[in-house]
Amino acid sequence: MKALIFAAGKGTRLKPFTDSHPKALALVNNVPLLERNIKYLQGFGINDFVVNVHHFGDQIIDFLKKNENFGAKIEISDESAELLETGGGLVFARKFLDHGEDFLIMNADILTDLNISDFVEYHKKNEDFATLAVSDRESSRKLFFNSEMILRGWLNVQTGEQRLAEFNKGFRALAFSGIHCINPEIFNKIKRSGKFSIMEEYLDLMHTEKIHGYQHNAHLVDVGRPESVLEAEKYFF
Repeated sequence: MKALIFAAGKGTRLKPFTDSHPKALALVNNVPLLERNIKYLQGFGINDFVVNVHHFGDQIIDFLKKNENFGAKIEISDESAELLETGGGLVFARKFLDHGEDFLIMNADILTDLNISDFVEYHKKNEDFATLAVSDRESSRKLFFNSEMILRGWLNVQTGEQRLAEFNKGFRALAFSGIHCINPEIFNKIKRSGKFSIMEEYLDLMHTEKIHGYQHNAHLVDVGRPESVLEAEKYFF
């Protein structure tokens, strides 16, 4: 299985580090996030990667070369001309991913000990269009799932704004973990182009496709702010 690691973002919440570095090279216990996630996924037998780059992308490319790609096959999806967000970045990387086999997506700034093998098995068992790893934790945005763990909506916790596929019948509100397993058929369904969030497409596609949530209790830290680096260092050595 291939994995796309989103490493293009500007990481504005991680300033001042990201004033001169990409957030994917932020250190947790002296190990860059990107290195941690490549090795984490290698631990589940994944050794074929696509890494998208934009903000200080040359530093990421040089880092991978210097470390001989950590023994993996790594292709670079170069968004240096324009940062395309998660949806646009996925479409831009299509040539690397649209080969008839399911693939993983992971944000470079997420650290977790989620069992990827169990997650992929759940995705394949459901013959899913897309499966999103989710957990019951604090987040400014939540996804709504019905009793079968099928995506039915989205909530902005701070503003109360909602997007629903149907009337809320006691849906479960869970936070997205930044890890997805995708069937490449998605490339034939995405309507947007250019710069957009993949979540926008999921919220459109939930009306016609089954998008499952996979609820887990694994440690997960979104290393998006300087204080979250300290939190991550308690769990990831």
